[in-house]
Amino acid sequence: MMKRRDLLIGAGLGALYAGIGNGAPAQPANPADPDRTAAGAAPDAATAETARWKRYRDIYAIDGAASFDFVYTVDDAAATAAELQVVREAGLGAVLTTVAPQGRFWLDDAAHTRAKEEIAKWDAVIARHPQHLYRVERAADLKASGRNGRTGIIYGFQGTEPLGEDLDRIAQFRQLGVRVIQLTHNRRNIVGDGCMEPGDAGISNYGHKVIERLNAEKVVVDLAHGAARTIREGLAACKAPMLISHTGCRALADLPRNVHDSELRAMAGRGGVAGIIFWPYLREDTQPLAEDVIRHIEHAVKVCGEDHVGIGTDSGVAAARRTPQFEQENREFIRNMVEDRIFAKGRPADLYTFIPDLNMPNRFEVLAARLSARGHSDARIEKILGGNFARVMGEVWG
Repeated sequence: MMKRRDLLIGAGLGALYAGIGNGAPAQPANPADPDRTAAGAAPDAATAETARWKRYRDIYAIDGAASFDFVYTVDDAAATAAELQVVREAGLGAVLTTVAPQGRFWLDDAAHTRAKEEIAKWDAVIARHPQHLYRVERAADLKASGRNGRTGIIYGFQGTEPLGEDLDRIAQFRQLGVRVIQLTHNRRNIVGDGCMEPGDAGISNYGHKVIERLNAEKVVVDLAHGAARTIREGLAACKAPMLISHTGCRALADLPRNVHDSELRAMAGRGGVAGIIFWPYLREDTQPLAEDVIRHIEHAVKVCGEDHVGIGTDSGVAAARRTPQFEQENREFIRNMVEDRIFAKGRPADLYTFIPDLNMPNRFEVLAARLSARGHSDARIEKILGGNFARVMGEVWG
């Protein structure tokens, strides 16, 4: 069996991360001090009363980087039922879900084969639960009035490895339902440099052909995880609106996974959207909290405007169950991330790739209430929670 770290490292597939210790009550990491965790976080959201935004259930919210656990619970009826409850509680219109290997050294047809296998798994999941899930393929699928309580699954890649050197695979994968393709992950591939590459070599000649073909095939280009030069050159090359689906603001936390203000402005000038991530890239020191998510949202709105900001949590939709087993495995995970230079040395050992005081399935609803309390208009909140993503996707897909 593939180890949890192998599935998660550099990928952000929080669905598995959230599943550790599923079914046990959530607990603060430091029971002796219920107001703080060792990483400086607030108590787990599951232990606290939370306000909700009254309009949430009437809008179409989109998480620009997230997943449910269904492909891992096929043989577990109880776990599948619990995940269906998560779908209902979350109330999301859609999630952009990774259906391809990413963050790995897949440089041959292994990535192509595994991507098709993963798509087939998700097709089967959706077919088994048509009352709860549906596959998103066109602009008309991104409307609150048509989802009837269901949540859409948007197929995406976090890396172009499944394409190999065959541009015709873009059309093939589009036929299979893929609607968003991220150019790079943390490492370098033949399209361009990821954010953890020190060379910052930008987009290759082949990469420019990939972008051109993605635009022609009406597949959304995602520049998340790109090195700074990759993002700049990708923005310049795109002939259609693009995404930086899950990132943070480098002006607030100077880390390679985040984007500079100049990149936010250039993205907005081409009609794109940047989704604010829930990973520990929102701070350079301690564990980020909801206030840090809001800080990055507000900075991005100030820099590039309310029409160009969204949310891409890069985590599972289910709440993380913070059992003793979870805490132990999480520390190992963070230690491995530091060893792989994903996180810098000196970061706390008990970082989490979720936001502790938004650790519930309906985190968008709760976050929206906090934004509303800070004076943001309902119209702006609706855009940030999904309207902006829907616009870009709809414009590209038609």
